[in-house]
Amino acid sequence: MHGLMQDQPLLISSIIEHAATFHPNTEIVTKTVEGDIHRTNYAEIRDRSKQVANALAKLGIKQGDCVGTLAWNTFRHFELYYGVSGSGAVLHTVNPRLFPEQIDYIVNHAEDQVLFFDTTFAPLVEKMAPAFKSVKAFIAMTDRAHMPDIDVPNLLCYEELVQAESTEFEWPEFEERTASSLCYTSGTTGNPKGVLYSHRSTVIHSLMELAPDAFDFSSKSTLLLVVPMFHANAWGVPYSAPMAGSKMVLPGPHVDGESIFQLMRDENVTFSQGVPTIWLMLFQYLDANPEADLRKLTHLEGVGVGGAAPPAAMIERFRNSGIKMVQGWGMTETSPIGVINKPLPKHESWSDDERTKLTAMAGRGVWGVEMKIVDDNGNRKPWDGVASGHLYVRGPWICSGYYKGEGGNPLDDEGYFGTGDIATINPDGFLQLVDRSKDVIKSGGEWISSIELENAAASHPKVAEAAVIGIPDPKWTERPLLLVVTRDDQEMEKEEMIDFLSDHVAKWWLPDDVIFLDELPHTATGKLLKTKLREEFGGMKPARVS
Repeated sequence: MHGLMQDQPLLISSIIEHAATFHPNTEIVTKTVEGDIHRTNYAEIRDRSKQVANALAKLGIKQGDCVGTLAWNTFRHFELYYGVSGSGAVLHTVNPRLFPEQIDYIVNHAEDQVLFFDTTFAPLVEKMAPAFKSVKAFIAMTDRAHMPDIDVPNLLCYEELVQAESTEFEWPEFEERTASSLCYTSGTTGNPKGVLYSHRSTVIHSLMELAPDAFDFSSKSTLLLVVPMFHANAWGVPYSAPMAGSKMVLPGPHVDGESIFQLMRDENVTFSQGVPTIWLMLFQYLDANPEADLRKLTHLEGVGVGGAAPPAAMIERFRNSGIKMVQGWGMTETSPIGVINKPLPKHESWSDDERTKLTAMAGRGVWGVEMKIVDDNGNRKPWDGVASGHLYVRGPWICSGYYKGEGGNPLDDEGYFGTGDIATINPDGFLQLVDRSKDVIKSGGEWISSIELENAAASHPKVAEAAVIGIPDPKWTERPLLLVVTRDDQEMEKEEMIDFLSDHVAKWWLPDDVIFLDELPHTATGKLLKTKLREEFGGMKPARVS
């Protein structure tokens, strides 16, 4: 027996229609590529996204065609999120921080029919356009006055394209499992793989994000979205924010500490999201400009962090300024939310040190995501916060396979997706990442967590960033090597670092050597590029620090 409920497909177009109907005057503020402040609202975004849909139709874009973007977080990119997907095409957000050969691969692999780009990337587009075999038109996301002077075939002006079209457009209705957007992983080995989201998965994911034990967005929220819209759909916020009617602040390419502080202050931001590197840049600006104090951001209630575990010092600095830090874990393949770190009522009485350790964990399970940890043979490990194993997840917004079948079937016999992480889960469902399976250090038959060692090292006041890799050892199989970047080129001896770590980790975890570098390599999404570190340092014989 079926229930007697109306059956309407869950489509992304319904989100912008809701925002335009019930929150028409709520602002979307952009610090543009040119540097000025642009203001619009949900009603105007809805209308312009319909103009985008009409323009795409004239360009010959059909349902299911891929439309590429090389763009920052701006109102124009936001319009494309709805104009492209709402019309039934697939929005392919290309990460401009990838290596050129990776961009070449994914644009051609996705068979993008048109490519929208911010003028920042005009030189890149000019250089690579001949390699983009499927792209029939290139659209510079600007007005006529700021059009780039580049040699690109069929170069069009975004504003002229959009403004020539009517705001009259009937959003098509189609099956909710229809593909909506495409993001490629920034894997460190092999070619990137495409994760193809659906309208259904996106809408359900957005609903989850609004829960109080998730991000708790509402019409009272003002969100500064630093997380790139070209990476995992900016953690889903371009969908969940209009669903809640939240004001959005988009920084464009201006993600330096000064710009972030000014936007937070001037737009009365209540919540912002970014990787730890963003908050470190904010702290560097604050340290260099004492008049710019976190306490002056009187509206800022919290910040979200993902991509890497935040150092304890970062958590404490925000907390001491009355700002809560909310960590989450996920990946491109999980849309990307997997867990979110929101304390339980019993944690309210915990000490600051205990709360810091809790906040440093990846997070607690959210509705819609099932988790398990297993040993090398697939046997489940207990949720006791001690036993570690390979992390697997499944749910309505977890990928079931990669675009065009690349990489084969990523699911196990129970339909769980293997994340490649080693983790523990405590009895309350809080996930703690031990390491990536390829990064965990196997020493004497035991595992050493490179993540935990890195966090311990990064808590030293002289350390800006730290990385740990395993190096071969004839007796123990592998031993940890610590690579450190100091703050402001401060002098530091190996012995000082080892002595500091002795109070934070087990003795047998202590690195066999410490190397100081000017900088560490990162992936296109800001994560440590350990493959490069292993290539350079993985074969060395350490001078053991006693």
